[in-house]
Amino acid sequence: MNKKAASASIASVLALSMLAACGQASDSGAEGGGKSEAPAEKVKLTVWHNFSGDDLRAKAVRAQIDKFKAAHPEVELDAQAIPPDGYRQRLKTVAAANEMPDVFFAHSGSGIKEFYDGGLIQPITPLLNKNSQWKSNFTPGAFDPLSFNNEVYAVPINASVTSLFYYNKSLFDKHGVAVPKTWDELHAAIKAFKDKGITPISLGNKAAWLAQSSILSSLADRVTGSDWFMKAAKQEGAKFTDPEFVKALSLMKGLADTGAFQQGFNSLDNTQMEQYFISGKAAMMIDGAWALTNMAATGTKEQLDQVEVSVLPSVPGGKGDPNTLSGGAGGGFAVNKKLTGKKLDAAFDLIYTVSGPEGMKAVAESNTIVNYKVDVDQSKVTSLFYKAYNLTKTVTYTPVYDAYLSSQGAEAINNGLQELLMGGKPEDIAKKLQDAQARSLGK
Repeated sequence: MNKKAASASIASVLALSMLAACGQASDSGAEGGGKSEAPAEKVKLTVWHNFSGDDLRAKAVRAQIDKFKAAHPEVELDAQAIPPDGYRQRLKTVAAANEMPDVFFAHSGSGIKEFYDGGLIQPITPLLNKNSQWKSNFTPGAFDPLSFNNEVYAVPINASVTSLFYYNKSLFDKHGVAVPKTWDELHAAIKAFKDKGITPISLGNKAAWLAQSSILSSLADRVTGSDWFMKAAKQEGAKFTDPEFVKALSLMKGLADTGAFQQGFNSLDNTQMEQYFISGKAAMMIDGAWALTNMAATGTKEQLDQVEVSVLPSVPGGKGDPNTLSGGAGGGFAVNKKLTGKKLDAAFDLIYTVSGPEGMKAVAESNTIVNYKVDVDQSKVTSLFYKAYNLTKTVTYTPVYDAYLSSQGAEAINNGLQELLMGGKPEDIAKKLQDAQARSLGK
């Protein structure tokens, strides 16, 4: 073979070798070498939550979920935002069939306990222990209603403050009405505003839970004290037919009997109730901290600036501390018991994105109270939120009824309050709650 032919032959061999080497490197990914492999399949992850509205908190949570999705192209994320009113029932339906989503928002207290008792969720303690500084920055007791057997099953996205007493300072000043500090003063204010043709208290109880969570939980605690309620919830040493609870129901009925609420309050939802109040059509409103972010999304600065916030008026002779708000830690994202491996890793990454330091700051600056130590940029929140934020630092929290009642008990009191406010008898509502709670606990 002459030199020219030999050179051509060598060049051909080298070219083929290079092509083969390139092919191997391309097939095997960044490591290079080895056998060719098919492209890795995406991890499929489903997440359900009830942050479906146009309020700033819902938008903040959804934005964090979108942030996770953008940062994790290897995860095929199916995120479903389900309206709050039907959310719990939808979860119960899939729970009965043991077909829970991979990650889902669970309400604190009895809400998440049902999933724990059913063996449907697993601890997220490993995620917290891996990020100890994040864990230690939550406020004391934040994990209590989300923990069982010394394991944490969800991280609270926000604080559950359910009974803030909102009032329109401009209307009180204009009509010379004193801001009520006691129950008698509240009734005096109700009469004064009714005489002026102004709705005293805005209420939207279409979904039934609001009157229980925002009004009764705080009002009843003023009358009975927290210890009595915890005993009654456990059916150990107290019953909902006891005279003190019947008295609390009677006080609540008294609000409706005096015409404190607008017409059709059982047909309005809480968003309509909040819009009615912020527009100046009602002088007062008893609602949760979620109203802060809802009204921030719809109200003008002028409307928000004229609203003040306080605690529910005290009840004469009551056993409970009047300087309290019903509430505590809110719900958080829980993880399906079935998840393992890469799916579990992806679920933990999602929870940290939503509930980690950046997520907590984003939620707080959406005008939402959180159970996390965060410096809020005052320029990013409303004056009303800042007032409420400071108020929460000066009070203690009392139990929210549906966080400790069974599902049957919560349903009984929710429906019972709708009946009560339309003329039902306190003794009858108390018995329905007592029977439901006792039955659910097998007592």
